[in-house]
Amino acid sequence: MLEYENPATWGPEPVRPRWRLRVRFLATVVCFPLLCVLGLVTLLAFLALGLLTEVIAAVSTRYERGFLAMMDVALDRIRRLGSWFVTWPELRHEGDTAYYRARVEKAVARWTARASAPHRPNTARPPVECAIPLSVYRGVGGWYVAEVALAQGWELRPTDVRKEVRLWWTAASHIDRVNTA
Repeated sequence: MLEYENPATWGPEPVRPRWRLRVRFLATVVCFPLLCVLGLVTLLAFLALGLLTEVIAAVSTRYERGFLAMMDVALDRIRRLGSWFVTWPELRHEGDTAYYRARVEKAVARWTARASAPHRPNTARPPVECAIPLSVYRGVGGWYVAEVALAQGWELRPTDVRKEVRLWWTAASHIDRVNTA
């Protein structure tokens, strides 16, 4: 059985101790501005380095691709440094299943509205795939996300429910017979 098919992993996360959440929230208040400054400094350093090496980038596409990949990796690592942060709503509503149910319903409804929106000419197509992060469904479990999403026309995708629930908009796989000519 694959990990995402195991029903035991689709339940709600255990309630975290209040004192630990408070300590992490206080650390978040202190560290978040520092992380923002670090991210901004890193971005500005990469932009300055990119301006200095623009001559090389104009001649070599390989250099440019490598430079952009290196920049993406560095900024992604800085972003992941904040994965332990605790927000004020998480602190207040830890263990409150009604709050997390409303949060899941709102997130799935927002993605459904985006995916079912009609395509306008000269614009990007509506998204057909989405990921609902663990912070949204922590108190009710991934099974509730699946339940709500399936009722609104989504299909489940292989996913690691300890991080996110991935969904695919079912209507996107149907052929539009109205505008074929």
